[in-house]
Amino acid sequence: MIGKMDYMELDRLAQKIIKGQKLTDDDLRQLLSLTEEEDIQKLHYIAGKVRDHFFGNRVFLYSFVYFSTYCKNNCAFCYYNRCNDIQRYRLDMKEIHSICRALKNENIHMVDLTMGEDPYFHSEPQRFVEIVRTVKEETGLPIMISPGVMDDRTLSRLYESGADFLALYQETHDKELYAKLRVGQSFEERLHAREFAKKVGFFVEDGILTGVGNDIESTIKSLRGMQKNEPDMVRVMTFVPQEGTPLAQVDQESSLSELKIISILRLMFPDRLIPASLDLEGIDGMVHRLNAGANVVTSIIPSDSSLEGVVNYDRELEERDRDPKSVIERLKSIGMEPASQADFNKIIDNNSIRSSKAPVVML
Repeated sequence: MIGKMDYMELDRLAQKIIKGQKLTDDDLRQLLSLTEEEDIQKLHYIAGKVRDHFFGNRVFLYSFVYFSTYCKNNCAFCYYNRCNDIQRYRLDMKEIHSICRALKNENIHMVDLTMGEDPYFHSEPQRFVEIVRTVKEETGLPIMISPGVMDDRTLSRLYESGADFLALYQETHDKELYAKLRVGQSFEERLHAREFAKKVGFFVEDGILTGVGNDIESTIKSLRGMQKNEPDMVRVMTFVPQEGTPLAQVDQESSLSELKIISILRLMFPDRLIPASLDLEGIDGMVHRLNAGANVVTSIIPSDSSLEGVVNYDRELEERDRDPKSVIERLKSIGMEPASQADFNKIIDNNSIRSSKAPVVML
């Protein structure tokens, strides 16, 4: 498909995607099967063209405040699962205040409040509601929450208290694989939480893992599952084996699959937000993910922060290199720049990243 195209043909294909052409399952199989570097670069080229049409060279920046590493779940892939014997923390309001003050004047577009499914907050959701309300008042910025599965009433209260985005990753839409990854957790409850959040008014994010035994057909199930739920932000992350977890001995794959899937997500969701996480390979990895079609940088933390991340490739490093200044300098070096806050607020105010339906057409 792509391998035989010259760059004029690639430009024409990008225009077809922009105008609403959709990928078939056979298209997805071909793209996921690409192995030649030249072919993969052509895929990234098309994704970049599509991304630039909708967003230009502007990138959105999200801070990351992992305020509790306690969790009641036993996910096979997660360092913070309840059975892992690790040091944990739970920030108090004063500490959260301090972090938000450090971030609010740093060209950050949104604050991401993340935790495990901490029983302290899940048993008394008002505690989390108060954190959201306080951070909103302190920063005046849009708020993303990543609290795991919460009930309908709590989600409504969180939205009313100032939360704008809900990040709730399915990890996979292949039910058999899901049961192995999110041990003992309901597939349907996670789907319902995102669906209900959209009805309330949240923007929602779905995400998948790659490198956890998902073959091409399993990956297609996940891509179609995300598409069916019509999320506003879509992400993929490479699985990184974590010490003390059931999958600790699994061989880690390269980020090649993730980069291909980022480009495919851009072709499937041309006008949506697609993150490049700093939590996997730092700023160098951010560049690769932006070149693949992403338009958001996530997991930004203050330069002197000891906050945990989801993967923490840099847990033992003295210089974590994930602060806003370092990110912006690197963006400018590759011809990109932070979007304005007005650009991001427009997305929220105008609901502008919801896409219209378009017919399925063979490429």
